[in-house]
Amino acid sequence: MNNFFYKLRLMISDPSLRGRLLFVVGALAVFRIAASIPIPGVDHAALLQFFQNNQFLGLLNVFSGSGLSTLSIVMLGVGPYITGSIIMQLLTMMSPKLKAMYHEEGEIGRKKFTQYSRLLTVPLAMLQGYGLLVLLARQGVLGDLNPFQLFVNVLIVTAGSLFLMWIGELISEFGIGNGVSILIFAGIVSRIPTVASQTLVSYNPQDIPLYLAFTIAAVVIIAGVIVMTEAERPVPITYAKRVRGGKMYGGVSTYLPLRVNQAGVIPIIFALSILLFPQLIGGFLSGLANPTAQMIGEFMKTNFSQGWIYSICYFALVFLFTFFYTAVTFDPEAVATNLQKSGAFIPGVRPGAATAEHIAKILTRTTFAGALFLAGVAVLPLIMQSFTGNQSLAIGGTALLIVVSVVLDLIKKMDAQLSMREY
Repeated sequence: MNNFFYKLRLMISDPSLRGRLLFVVGALAVFRIAASIPIPGVDHAALLQFFQNNQFLGLLNVFSGSGLSTLSIVMLGVGPYITGSIIMQLLTMMSPKLKAMYHEEGEIGRKKFTQYSRLLTVPLAMLQGYGLLVLLARQGVLGDLNPFQLFVNVLIVTAGSLFLMWIGELISEFGIGNGVSILIFAGIVSRIPTVASQTLVSYNPQDIPLYLAFTIAAVVIIAGVIVMTEAERPVPITYAKRVRGGKMYGGVSTYLPLRVNQAGVIPIIFALSILLFPQLIGGFLSGLANPTAQMIGEFMKTNFSQGWIYSICYFALVFLFTFFYTAVTFDPEAVATNLQKSGAFIPGVRPGAATAEHIAKILTRTTFAGALFLAGVAVLPLIMQSFTGNQSLAIGGTALLIVVSVVLDLIKKMDAQLSMREY
């Protein structure tokens, strides 16, 4: 406890660190002001009902920092930028030039790679903004938009998304932590008062045992997510001894950390993106005059937006996409090659292909555990809501993973800043 208060006093007393903290607070204040400015012609009652019945828009609302739930000028949030970054990472599998730029050209290559992600954000934001505005207009959330009004609104929400991307990068440069993650974190945290007020309104003294059980379950779940987020599988590594200039180098033993949750929240985003298509197809078929098409459309809309079929598909897709994304971002052969070039080896394993095979086997086992964990956390809110019958008594999903990851990363960054200033 004394160490905590010492670090807190040191953060406040240090002018540079205090300036970084104040910059983050100011940037978040600007973000929240922008998130409260709605675009014209919004029917808030219809918007609230539409959001309650759509899991995918709930995810987009998380990445927009709750700006989508009010149809604000920053309704797209940093979602297009995140999508652009994911697409660029996937393109490294198909383009050797992009792969070399990201992995081999150092800091300059990464800056160019990031610039391409920024440029890709513009068309993605325009497409996503157009699709959402048209969808909301057809659902009666927005009034009838003529082509000029639609064009202007698309430009507004695209500019809002780019504005948040710029704020996020400023936070990363002049503040503490990853700016994009902090913006998402702030949007999630801003929803807590609303959820708490809804819980208080529906409070019933007979439900006290239920609330106590939920509190205990929430503490256990959060502790489990923290443990799994930080969990690593260490692979022992030894550097061979070498003599240079009469001095001996190497002989040091260390380890290669393989994270249990290598993919983060990306598989959840992929899974929900795939599950959006049955909902869109169902909405299209429901509007046709054919009774059979209407029946199929209603079935797809009902079962792929909620219920057990949706939960099972959601779990399976998150599980599979965890393996897919880990295979994209982690290359055992490249790791084995780098170890061999640096004179390192895994004790008891031959360098080269055998090392790559050994790392791949360990990675498969750890990824299996991580995939089960991620899929379980993803569907946890749906399970808790089905058992409790209360929409507000749910914890888990993307929001919990993001909050835990951002808080842990922020603590590490602040400790690093304090350690640098102490020494």
